[in-house]
Order: sequence, then C-alpha cells, then structure tokens
Amino acid sequence: MNRINVGIIYGGKSTEHEVSIRSAKSVFEALNKEKYNIKLINITKAGEWLLANNNEGITTLDNANSKKISVMPSNGLMADGEIIDIDAVLPILHGTAGEDGSIQGLLELAEIPYAGCNVRSSAVCMDKDMTKRLLELKGIGVAPSIVLSYYEKDGQTYEDAKEKLGVPMFIKPVNQGSSVGVSKVSDEATFYEALDSAFSFDTKVMIESGIEGREIEVSVLGNEELFVSVPGEIVSQTDFYSYSSKYLDESGALLNIPAKLEEETTKKIQQIAHDTFKVLDCEGMARVDVFLTPDGKIIVNEVNTLPGFTSISMYPKLLEASGIPYNETLDRLIELSLERYERSERLKTDIF
Repeated sequence: MNRINVGIIYGGKSTEHEVSIRSAKSVFEALNKEKYNIKLINITKAGEWLLANNNEGITTLDNANSKKISVMPSNGLMADGEIIDIDAVLPILHGTAGEDGSIQGLLELAEIPYAGCNVRSSAVCMDKDMTKRLLELKGIGVAPSIVLSYYEKDGQTYEDAKEKLGVPMFIKPVNQGSSVGVSKVSDEATFYEALDSAFSFDTKVMIESGIEGREIEVSVLGNEELFVSVPGEIVSQTDFYSYSSKYLDESGALLNIPAKLEEETTKKIQQIAHDTFKVLDCEGMARVDVFLTPDGKIIVNEVNTLPGFTSISMYPKLLEASGIPYNETLDRLIELSLERYERSERLKTDIF
C-alpha cells in the first residue's frame, strides 16, 4: 500500500502559536509512520512558511536549515522551485489565521484537501457574534450579550451593561480562542480595563452574561454522518477557565471524563452538540462547549473548529473515552478531508 503524504501545518501568526506547536508534536507522534509520509510546515510568528528538512524540526524548531514555502494557486505548495507532494493537510493551527477560515481558503485555492471545517463554517464559528445569531435562529440556547465595534466602545457604560446582563459579566474578543483576552467583570473599575484589554486583541468585542452552571464539552467527528462523544466536564480551580488554566497551570482545572450526568441529560447535551454542528455547517471536527445550569438548561458557550490536539486536550480524550483512540481520530480526519475534496471536485465550474 502506498503511503499517504500528509502535511502538518503548525505555529502561525497568532496568540496561540505555542499551543499549536504542542498540538502538532502530539499529532506527529501519533500518526502511523508506516501509513503516512509526513511533511512538517512551520508558520513562524512573523508569518513565514517553512518546510522542515527532517522530522526533527518539529521538536527543535531549527529554521536555519528549513526551506521557504510559497503557495501556488491550483498547484499546491512549492519549496526550492519544486511542488511539495501532499495528499492532505492537517492544519494544526489555533486562533487567528488558523481557525477563522484564512488557512482554509488558502488551501482551497491551492487545491489541497485539508481536515476540519470549510472556509464558511470556520469563519462563522470563530466569530462568537455570528455563531450566536445562527444558533438563536434555530432555538438553541446562548447567553445574553452585547456586541461592540471599536467605534462604539466609548458609548458603552458599565451601568447599562449591568442593567442588561447582570453581574458577573465576561468581556471577550469576538474573534479569539483559548480564552485569550477574556476577563471576568463584577465592578465598574475592572469593566473599562477589560474592554481595553479585549479591544487590544480584536476590533469587535462581546460583553456576555455570566452563566452559573457546569462547563461541559463534547467532541464531534464526521462530515454527513456524525459521531458524538461522551460529554466531559471542566472543573476550574481558578476564578474561570482562563488561558493560564488551560495551558500553563497544571492544577488550573480538573477534567472529568466522562462527566457525571444523568443518562437523559447526557443524551440532551449530545443532541444539542449534534444540532449545533449541523446548524453551523461544520465538517470534519469540532468541540462544542456548553453550560449546564442548575435548573437543567443547556446553553452553548462556543464551538471550536480546531481544538487542541495535545495528549491531554479534551477533544481527543473525549473521543478516546468514547472508543476512538487518538491515532484513529487522525486517520478518520484525513479520510474525511479526502472524501470532502473528492465530493467538491465533482462540482461543475461552468454552465455548459
């Protein structure tokens, strides 16, 4: 059997650059080297694309001996004047230019199959405002919120937000992931500081009601037919599940997998995760995060289309707990990317 040429794209010009590298290392280690030829593509913080000369590059990040890559529309990726032989790409990128549709659009122009959601659903899910609007249209519960553009910032008062949303509130950049730039606010002084912090990461900011409830996450895998994992619970050991709690502080949160839930509640959460995935036109993979309130309401918090892939990340761990080992998850994502590409290739590009 011929080996499949798989590119792992990682790093990126993003606040989540380091997290991406950790995810990519885990993915590289888990891929079956007898089944795949692996190409390592590192996007530096400056945005430069580099092809590692050998697979040690992902560990050492020695860019001195790497080859610079250019993207060729309709022809793929090129290094040193030669097309890189790639059958499919795992874009292990998080945050801006990774899960917002940018890299997906670039790969589509280059005509390279890639794992995960397409341009449209990636962009919609990255934008917390658009995600909420679409879910509300389908009757799926979301937290009340106010959305501000940069030019509306000075007109927003703490008292108005408090009257509409109550306290505590969460202030967050609309287009960031991993809790980057997110602040919990309970008083006027921190309100304006939190707005400034959020606007330093994005030109659009959301002020959201704090939801009292358990933090539950579900992994979804598939294109047309979906596999929905058992739910897992995040039990934050800090004020809220921040970037530090997720990636820097080993004791920042406890992960209960599976979550201790009644069977009926488990099924409801899985169904909402399934429906959310469909409403937002997701494909390949996504992690759906919800709140379970004390009175049994299920509120969708966010949808992550390129979730963490470290060995301790929730997305692969939830699938493992549901019977799909890490390496099989990667196999399936590659298969799904090729399946979608073949489907799109059958579409007409002219009217004759």
